[in-house]
Amino acid sequence: MILVTGGARSGKSSYAERLLTKQCEQVLYIATAQVTDEEMAARIKRHKQERPAHWRTWEGHQNLGSVIRQHRQPQEGVILECVTTLIANLLFDLSGGVSPDELDFTSLEVIIHHQIDDLVDASLMCPMPVYLVTNELGMGITPENRLARHFVDIAGRANQKLAQAAKEVWLIVSGIGVKIK
Repeated sequence: MILVTGGARSGKSSYAERLLTKQCEQVLYIATAQVTDEEMAARIKRHKQERPAHWRTWEGHQNLGSVIRQHRQPQEGVILECVTTLIANLLFDLSGGVSPDELDFTSLEVIIHHQIDDLVDASLMCPMPVYLVTNELGMGITPENRLARHFVDIAGRANQKLAQAAKEVWLIVSGIGVKIK
């Protein structure tokens, strides 16, 4: 399992793709983004067009450990893009539309971290490389609203867990990768 992290628009995804294509010709691309508006639809479309046509794509954000175990073909490496979006989608699903002021973020984090733990287990058991792309959120200021603060906390702790379990960790800054583990 290899973790690729960095800021928004730092080049994380393309860097992970380049690293993986040096190791595998066949790829299962797990895309966690959801179409929420026209701008997001255009971003997703652009990402799809930039990927090699022979890569398989699985779209979703729940039970991704099972996806790696059950949907990956024997010769496929895996890219999951992106853990931060996965967490945001899970948080949205689990909140059930309740106001952030009423949410029990401790309980929500436990559920999210069960999903992260299963993802780690599946990634570590996979005989082919698994690249997890995530945003580094810990280099900015503390957000002013409760939901954003808890999201950064949950994602930050998940990233720490992923980095601890990863064989390698890459930090991407302006398209340049630095191996930090």
